[in-house]
Amino acid sequence: MKLETTLLMVAWEVTRSCNLACVHCRASSLHESYPGEYGTERCLKILDEIASTGRPVVILTGGEPLLRKDIFDIAAYGTAKGLRMALATNGTLVTEEIARRIKESGILRVSISLDGPDAGRHDRFRGVPGAFAGAMKGIEALKKAGVEFQVNTTVTRSNLAFMQDMLSLAVRLGAAAWHVFLLVPTGRGREMAGEEIDAEEYEKTLELLRELSGKSPIQIKPTCAPHYLRIAGKAGAASGRKGGHPFSAVTRGCLGGTGFCFISHTGRVQPCGYLEIDCGSLDRQGFGEIWRSSPVFERLRNPALYGGKCGRCEYIRICGGCRARAYEKTGDYLSEEPCCIYEPVNCELNDG
Repeated sequence: MKLETTLLMVAWEVTRSCNLACVHCRASSLHESYPGEYGTERCLKILDEIASTGRPVVILTGGEPLLRKDIFDIAAYGTAKGLRMALATNGTLVTEEIARRIKESGILRVSISLDGPDAGRHDRFRGVPGAFAGAMKGIEALKKAGVEFQVNTTVTRSNLAFMQDMLSLAVRLGAAAWHVFLLVPTGRGREMAGEEIDAEEYEKTLELLRELSGKSPIQIKPTCAPHYLRIAGKAGAASGRKGGHPFSAVTRGCLGGTGFCFISHTGRVQPCGYLEIDCGSLDRQGFGEIWRSSPVFERLRNPALYGGKCGRCEYIRICGGCRARAYEKTGDYLSEEPCCIYEPVNCELNDG
């Protein structure tokens, strides 16, 4: 039986340009112009196509999306089409005026990336002195404007010991949620292969996040960590749902190609930003056509095709393993998740 394919979320890289140079950057972004980025009119037509396919959360990301002068026109148009618009930013460009425009455009939530509990650690990660102070000012501006925000943190060996501190910081700042990303070494992140935690540390980290989630006043949502649902489920813990918030829903581990997809700055559709496989181009096809009929998406939606221990695991339908991590390690996006220590007990799951 194939997986359900309700379109829940689209991450759209509206620009690859960025004012920072983060060591883990999926896009290896720099502060320069990138050829092939779409103009305003084309962006609005893409939102029309997305709205004709469903009513997902649309995350305007980059690079740094606030470098686009038309970003609020794009956001407001998506809001008017009934899409739930969100913005992913490093926070350093958010002034009180920018925060006001974010609010007016209908953006429902802003994510701010914080990868260390203090300026020294965060600035080293982000590659620019003052990045932490800039993010703090941005957060204060968002709070003053009444814009909901979440804190995103990418876990590496360098900050693994500070997870409790990061949660405390997010709570103290007034974040609605803390989203914890397990490093997928793609883009500039390939140079951080030594910073990627191993499978044993991965399991311990997810156990810690489950424990913290049970006591946290805000939602904790591990991302790029699909086997968290196995760990949370076995422990009888909540899998991340707190309230009915569209940004809080946890329906499956890896949603790439099943409930989620990524649009690059040149219109290439991918299962996610880390799984750099061409599933179709918006220059040649409509978004809905790609979402419904991409051969890559079709394979991702069929657990019977998954290889290794993922293919025989009783948790395949709720976990799925990280397809990007599998692809980076083996060249096969359907192979087993390389950072999972769990050994399946049910070898007769896949029924096609």
